[in-house]
Amino acid sequence: MIIERATVKDQPEIERLLEQVCRVHADIRPDLFIDGKRKYRKDELAAIITDDSKPIFAAYDDGTLLGYCFTVLEEHTGYNEPPHKTLYIDDLCVDEKARGKHVGKALYDYVYRWAIKNGFYNITLHVWEGNDTAKDFYNAMGMKIQFYGMETVLEH
Repeated sequence: MIIERATVKDQPEIERLLEQVCRVHADIRPDLFIDGKRKYRKDELAAIITDDSKPIFAAYDDGTLLGYCFTVLEEHTGYNEPPHKTLYIDDLCVDEKARGKHVGKALYDYVYRWAIKNGFYNITLHVWEGNDTAKDFYNAMGMKIQFYGMETVLEH
């Protein structure tokens, strides 16, 4: 398996995997996610792929895209916190056909080492309530709860 920064040639396969992620989220929260409507339009994804502040890492085997990890570089310079850099994982997806082959772990480990090498303080992400597979995976990677996001859905 090879992991490297995604390029524009990967866009069609990334779009296909984004549709898989959309289905997972739509199953969990159909009130917030529309099945078949992926996260980014083609032009948005093309811009992200070339944006150095939002690197996408891709895992390949024999030229086949097995998974990706979207990241966002965050600079924290707030008044009540010490300056630090956070690497936010916006999305990590392993193709349905490649699950159980440790692709997710390889991607996470690669991103972890990349973050250390590039001077980041921490890695953060969000997981939707109900996505127990993702929660279990990130716990197994050693991640801990940083804070809870809470909501009240209002009746209309």
